[in-house]
Amino acid sequence: MADKHIDEISGVETTGHEWDGIRELNNPMPRWWVYSFYATIIWAIGYAIAYPSWPMLTEATRGVLGYSSRSEFSVELANAKAAQAGNLERIASRSLDEIIADPQLQQFAVSAGASAFKVNCAQCHGSGAAGGQGFPNLNDDDWLWGGKPAEIYQTIAHGIRHSADGETRVSEMPSFAEMLDPEQMKQTAAYVASLTGTPSNRELVEPGKQLFADNCASCHGADAKGSREMGAPNLADAIWLKGEGEQAIINQMKAPKHGVMPAWLPRIGDTTVKQLAVFVHSLGGGE
Repeated sequence: MADKHIDEISGVETTGHEWDGIRELNNPMPRWWVYSFYATIIWAIGYAIAYPSWPMLTEATRGVLGYSSRSEFSVELANAKAAQAGNLERIASRSLDEIIADPQLQQFAVSAGASAFKVNCAQCHGSGAAGGQGFPNLNDDDWLWGGKPAEIYQTIAHGIRHSADGETRVSEMPSFAEMLDPEQMKQTAAYVASLTGTPSNRELVEPGKQLFADNCASCHGADAKGSREMGAPNLADAIWLKGEGEQAIINQMKAPKHGVMPAWLPRIGDTTVKQLAVFVHSLGGGE
């Protein structure tokens, strides 16, 4: 007792700790805090008894209530599937136009299609469907094969150049390496570049125009706006799939790049393909 130190100002006993002449007062904790602390201990013990908590060798203690978050999730998932079942049946039995005409069903199809897109399509077309070099942007209104719901469905269902599907989309640009000499390719590329910008040499445009008419117009059209029946891209809209610039055009003429899209109908089924078609159509570029 003789060693106790009492603070002169507050009259409170100190703990005996001292730092640079500063002593720590030994004030008791507020009762509300002490009681709250005791309550948390009691609550923790009760929780450990009631719910799974203590890890064992192969699993945690189950608790007297037998609660399982996995079981709860399974019930919620089953309820969600049951709620979706009606909409899925309606989508399966209706045409694309009928689905789009029904606001509630269209909203469901767009939502489900967005999820399916992230799982199956985002790897090539990007999470936002903006595509990339060699992979079309699905947000714009530039369509190789058409942007109507039925046309989008056909492309997704049967793919492009997917040899295992008899209904797949097929188009193939020939190599002009043996048909045109390097100077003629430069002239053709200059003309194509002039349709949306300024060519590197304007003197090449006029002879390139004639070369285009003789060699390219049969697929891309006399106005170079392409042909959806043949999958020939529009060359007059400044949207480039395989690369931009005259050299990229020449490279495509020499050694054409032909992408392949798988047929998704056998993989994911008709209902999901419909949902994807409605989703892609809703992005803003659909017709």
